[in-house]
Amino acid sequence: MSSLISSFRIALQTFTASSSSLQVLRTIPNSSVIPPPKTLYVLDSSFNPPTVAHLRLAASALNSTDSNSSSKRLLLLLAIQNADKAPKPASFEDRLVMMTLFAEDLLRSLPGKSAKDCRIAVDIAITKHPYFIDKSTAITASGIYQSEPFKSGEGPIEQVHLVGFDTFVRLLNSKYYPPSHTLTPLQDMFEHHRLRVTYRGDDEWGDREEQDAYLQDLKDGKRDHEGGRKEWADKIQMVEGKKAGESVVSSTKVRKAAQAGDGDSLKELCTESVANYILQEKLYTEQDAA
Repeated sequence: MSSLISSFRIALQTFTASSSSLQVLRTIPNSSVIPPPKTLYVLDSSFNPPTVAHLRLAASALNSTDSNSSSKRLLLLLAIQNADKAPKPASFEDRLVMMTLFAEDLLRSLPGKSAKDCRIAVDIAITKHPYFIDKSTAITASGIYQSEPFKSGEGPIEQVHLVGFDTFVRLLNSKYYPPSHTLTPLQDMFEHHRLRVTYRGDDEWGDREEQDAYLQDLKDGKRDHEGGRKEWADKIQMVEGKKAGESVVSSTKVRKAAQAGDGDSLKELCTESVANYILQEKLYTEQDAA
C-alpha cells in the first residue's frame, strides 16, 4: 500500500506543476481491451472518505436499465482545488488510495452477469477545477473519452453526472456563476449531458415531495428569471437513494466513527476495504476530523 501512496503523491506533484486540468491516474481493472463507452458516468466528490452512499449512487447507475451499452465506464473525480472544502483532514493521496479501494469493492459488489457482460471499468482521476461545469468541460476537452462519432463531428460523449439532491441544489445556485450570477453558463452542459439525482433522506432537504417540487419549479419556468431553462428538466432524472430501513450515510458520520475508534460503525458506513484502510492508517483520529 505504501508504494501506491507514493505513486499518487508523485502523480499529484507532477499534475500540480503541469498545465493539464484533468488527468486519469488509474483504471480498474487495468485493461486495454475495454472499448470507449457511449455514456460516461461521473461521480465527482471530495471522497473524504468514500462511503456506502457513494456506492449506492454508482451501483444504482451502473445497474440501471438506461445503462445498457456494451461497455460501461465510471469516472471517480477528485478536485484538488475545491471551491468550498480545504484539503483536510485526509490528504489527497490517502483519498486516492481510498477511491481505488472503493472502486475495487464496487466492482465486486455488482451482479456477476453485469460486470462480466458489460465490461465495466472505473477511472480514478483528478482535476484542478473546483466548479461543476468547468469539470464537465475539462472531461470533454481532455479527449480521453473521445468516441469515433465525436471525431466525426456528431458531438461529445454523453456524461451522466451522479449527484445527491444537495449537490443538485448547489449546481442550480447562481452564486457559483460570476460575474453575471445567472444559470446561463449551465446551458452547454445540459445541451450535451444529463444529471442522475439521488433523493436525500435526511430532514435537512425535505421529503421526496419537496425535492420533486424543486425540479418541478425548473420545469414550470420558475427559474427563468435566473437563466434556468424549462427543457433542462428533461435531462434530470430523480432516483431512489437508500432503501427502506437503510440508515442515512455521510462522510461526517464516518469521520466521527473513526475519531471514536468505532470499527463496527465504520464497516457499516464504508465498503470493507475502505474501512480497513481508515483503521489501519488511523485516519480521521485528530480533533478536527469531524
